[in-house]
Amino acid sequence: MQQTPFNLDDAVAVLERTPATLGAMLEGLPENWTRVTEGDGTWSPYDVIGHLVHCERRNWMPRVRHILSGDRRPFEPLDRRAQFSEDQDSSLGILLAAFAQLRRTNMEALVSMNLTPEDLARTGHHPDFGPVTLEQLMATWVVHDLDHVVQVARTMAKAYAGVTGPWSAYLSVLRDRKG
Repeated sequence: MQQTPFNLDDAVAVLERTPATLGAMLEGLPENWTRVTEGDGTWSPYDVIGHLVHCERRNWMPRVRHILSGDRRPFEPLDRRAQFSEDQDSSLGILLAAFAQLRRTNMEALVSMNLTPEDLARTGHHPDFGPVTLEQLMATWVVHDLDHVVQVARTMAKAYAGVTGPWSAYLSVLRDRKG
């Protein structure tokens, strides 16, 4: 597998596109597409958007600022399931708009920081992983976005898994991930 070195401009280019990508996939679809899951304990596209909204508020930029401040205390733990108790009365359209606005604000703030290679090498303390660099946090933010785009597509594809007939043998998106 080819690895790509981290580049902040490239990372921002991906991060800026995620809200529009998910908006194009989900905006205006009926709930049978946006509330579908892969089974018990899995997330629907609606749940994923709620999670992304929560992360924009409580995860990425607070941790960027925490690292840059030099604070040696561990990051505040993230409630990775907060979407099940927050914004449950919001429509998907409202959540998508909130995600887009929060991401826009966060990208403006991030770009205005004019981060240097020295900044990216600064460390913070993750409550589970221990020392992490700002570069690792930024790379994780990008991969987290892409992971959830794939999750949304996979979950939606599986809604039609039972009706694809023999073609399902050719559709890798329908197979469960291996541990």
